[in-house]
Amino acid sequence: MILKYDLSKENLALLALPDDEEICYAVPYDIDEAGSFLDNSYVVVTHRRIVILEQGTRKNEYLLSDCEKIASEPQIDCGLLLITTGGEEWIAARFSGKHLARFSYVARGSMMFLGGNFNLVTSEEYERTCPKCHRALPGTRECPHCSKKSGGFVKEFLSMLAPYKKRLFVIAFFMTLAAVVTLLNPEIQKRLIDDVLDNAKGTLPQAYFFLGIIFCLSIGMVILNIVKAYLCAKLGSMLSMDLRAKLYHKIQILSLSFINDRRPGELMNRVVHDTARIKQFMQDVFCNMFTVLIIFIFDIIYMLILDVKLALISFIFIPIALVLSTAFKKNIHRRFHRQWQKDDDVNSSLQDVLSGMSVVKSYGKEEEEAGHFNELADSFAKINRNNEVFWALFYPALSFIMGAGVYLIIFFGGSDVLNGTKTPGELLQFINYTSMLYMYLNWLTNLPRQLMNLVNSVERINDVMSQEPRIVDRAQATDQDIKGSIEFRHATFGYRSYKPVLENINLTVKPGEMIGLVGASGTGKSTMINLIMHLYELDDGELLIDGRDIRDIRLENFHSQIGVVLQETFLFSGTILNNIKFAKPDATYEEVIRAAKMANAHDFICRTPDGYNTYVGERGFNLSGGERQRIAIARAILNNPKILILDEATASLDTESEYLIQKALSRLTAGRTTFAIAHRLSTLKDADRLVVIDGHHIAEIGTHNELMEKQGIYYGLVTAQLEMQKVQ
Repeated sequence: MILKYDLSKENLALLALPDDEEICYAVPYDIDEAGSFLDNSYVVVTHRRIVILEQGTRKNEYLLSDCEKIASEPQIDCGLLLITTGGEEWIAARFSGKHLARFSYVARGSMMFLGGNFNLVTSEEYERTCPKCHRALPGTRECPHCSKKSGGFVKEFLSMLAPYKKRLFVIAFFMTLAAVVTLLNPEIQKRLIDDVLDNAKGTLPQAYFFLGIIFCLSIGMVILNIVKAYLCAKLGSMLSMDLRAKLYHKIQILSLSFINDRRPGELMNRVVHDTARIKQFMQDVFCNMFTVLIIFIFDIIYMLILDVKLALISFIFIPIALVLSTAFKKNIHRRFHRQWQKDDDVNSSLQDVLSGMSVVKSYGKEEEEAGHFNELADSFAKINRNNEVFWALFYPALSFIMGAGVYLIIFFGGSDVLNGTKTPGELLQFINYTSMLYMYLNWLTNLPRQLMNLVNSVERINDVMSQEPRIVDRAQATDQDIKGSIEFRHATFGYRSYKPVLENINLTVKPGEMIGLVGASGTGKSTMINLIMHLYELDDGELLIDGRDIRDIRLENFHSQIGVVLQETFLFSGTILNNIKFAKPDATYEEVIRAAKMANAHDFICRTPDGYNTYVGERGFNLSGGERQRIAIARAILNNPKILILDEATASLDTESEYLIQKALSRLTAGRTTFAIAHRLSTLKDADRLVVIDGHHIAEIGTHNELMEKQGIYYGLVTAQLEMQKVQ
């Protein structure tokens, strides 16, 4: 993403900057006050001023010394650059949505200049934007949607087949052999008729000989087809299995930002259905593809050698078929692409309802959700039906057009036989080659449908495989035994780079210190712990662990030293033992029991039917909320974490469960650097420090008593909760 465009000589002359003033940012904007689109318009930022150039004129100028605030504000499909001077807010520039990220960085960089920090804010390390489609790109990777170097579908599909070169060579050999056998058959039939049957020229042994050859060729063709089908089915299964494994692994390593932007049903479709379509293509289409192509090419050559006139007559219908197929190619692609999108919608809706069935039943919305699902299913069925009707009309029409050529060959070829210029065997041979030509041309005209299925599936798979994780180990990343010191330096982050959730955060946490994060919903508390867990990376600034950049610590090593207890506890389908051991798969049975006792979970586990081998059900629904939470605490304890994250760990629990969990947490937090979020502020009174986040910034820091004496934001929150309790 470019933050410093090259300005024309005319624009540089308009700036008239002195020699000691350097341009830091020069970015285009494209909307004027009336909402019309502009060109040759720039916002130029130096260490001293912001200059607005609009279509060859110097429209406005703001001295940074006069500015109180500079911000980029997103609107609907557009944005505003806002500058506050003298207590009044001015709209300095308007720009379309594609410039939102760019102006967000410029605004933050300009604000840094106001604070005397002249380290340029740049985005090259975190985000780039495709100049064609304006999609955000991680690192320096080329856009998979627009890159001409990618080679498109063919290169992507060949790269999938690359690991199976030897198998492909064997399959190609049998395909070629099948083509040779098929092409020989009409020649043998011609010899049988002309040399043996015509006017009874031959003998009975000669007839048996040719019939034996024809029989052997037929048996050989059956065997070759069986071998081809077996090899292609095996290759398709292996390819599908490998693609599923790669897709699953890729989804696992991709950043949460990618996962959160996609619907679960959509990703499941790509892992399950798209890989199955590739397998089906290999079994049903690929196993005959090269055989058909070889026969088609050599069939045309033989026909031209045998009779140029009849060959040209039969070829008349080939351009018609090709023109029709080409004319409907985009239509076919669009039709089946819409069909797969609707299929995604149906699967996503089904997955959502099944996951939230308790909520659906609680509100009595079964009929409403069934109606919504039926609407999606009906829409999918309608598109699917229309596609099948289209193909049912399109394909027979092509078959009829090409089939008409056989009748012309019989008419003109039969005339040649009657005139004595052609033998009956030669006519039969030519009719067989013509029928073969049209038969395989029919097969080729049906190929676009199969190819569109393949193209859509390969593109959807490659859309996931071409993604690069935003968070990866640096080349210099190494393991580190974490002590627990954490420091934020001028940290800024937003899930959308043009809309920061946290801005200019500065915080130092000592090893073993417990920090309570306080603030209204949406202020960035959970975002802060997501950054500490290294689920996301900062847009600007630094996050240090024991004085070392968090990106220089290997991800697996870092995550192995973190314990997490969240409000919405997630348990995997399986046993209690497996869920606790998830944090440390090689843990001994004694370690699991010790962790469960520390979490106050051992007693209730022993009361379950199968103890630690009790099946917890989907998402742990066989257990109560307090029981699930205590298993999550045991899971966190088992790993003996150096950094502990508690996100509403006691929310929505009954008094007894909360008491047991608080006792477990007090043991868990001892000697560990802990970040805790709780809306019940009374549970954070014993924290070493409380950090109050407001307006995307740290507003207050101190102990409970210090902040109460200050009577600021924290005091207001505590007072409001006390008043609410009195009312209740």
